[in-house]
Amino acid sequence: MPTFLRPGALLVAAAVCTAGQAAEPYPQRPVTLIVPTAAAGGTDTIARLMADALGKQLGQPFVVENKPGANGVLGVEAGARAAPDGYRLLFTYAASVVVNPGLYRKLPYDPVKDLAPIAQIGRGGNLLLVRPDFPARTLDEFVREVKAHPGKYSYCSWGAGSGGHLAMESLKKQAGIDMLHVPYKGTSPCVQDLAGRQVDAAFGDTSSTIELVKAGRVRALANSGPKRLPMLPDVPTMTEAGYPFTTYSWYGLLAPARTPPEIIERLNAAVQKALVDPEVVRRMRELNFDDLPQTTPAQFGAVIRQDLQDWRGLIRSINLSLD
Repeated sequence: MPTFLRPGALLVAAAVCTAGQAAEPYPQRPVTLIVPTAAAGGTDTIARLMADALGKQLGQPFVVENKPGANGVLGVEAGARAAPDGYRLLFTYAASVVVNPGLYRKLPYDPVKDLAPIAQIGRGGNLLLVRPDFPARTLDEFVREVKAHPGKYSYCSWGAGSGGHLAMESLKKQAGIDMLHVPYKGTSPCVQDLAGRQVDAAFGDTSSTIELVKAGRVRALANSGPKRLPMLPDVPTMTEAGYPFTTYSWYGLLAPARTPPEIIERLNAAVQKALVDPEVVRRMRELNFDDLPQTTPAQFGAVIRQDLQDWRGLIRSINLSLD
């Protein structure tokens, strides 16, 4: 004879089924990392390294989706507007999250309200670079040369309002020098034109420029971090060179706001394991990221809030706005 369940029993059975589905371990399908830059730059390189490491840790592919444009705004917006289910995440560089809010009066997202921090991935300074035949080998010589020829020299950045743009504008104000800004749509074309002597100087992230420095295709005069880089021990910090300026750049993994805390914690744990994996550490060091802080989501959130405050102060000091 067939067995019939009472309506109450059907509800209990449905609840048990739903609870079982909710308890399925994350992730159950491929995860996309939205990267707000073009392929082949520093952010993309680190994103693909971490995507591979996270895929191994969590048993599902992590796939990079490049979404460049508007100084990182397009990609960050896509990450903030994604469904909060852990399957579309944002892998980005610091400036797209903590600099843009000081540059634009209206953004389509709020980095604090619309994004959930997962983990900080590395930190370091940017290098002040010049073309290989530039007539200066120190930061003091660079300032003297540019000051003696106002308007003669140019510098590129990976976009108006980018970290490289702001760093050079800060140096220009401190040193009283005049240079032409040439904005590009990414770090790679900017640095390639610097190596090709189409422009004279630039700030560049270490991960995408270190090999060019080692090969002698560009020359490093200083770095904007708080300490010298192990792979370039003879290159002073800007502060050591007499022009106080200290900023950390970092990469980070973030999720849309309202992503379940258990997913955030699982991803954070996977990142922390990846950052002590010998192969990942080796590759990060090759890219000149030997400073790999272990951060909780809350600690990373505190870094973001402090950086927002610091960059707003710098942007006000040089009176820059992109609106």
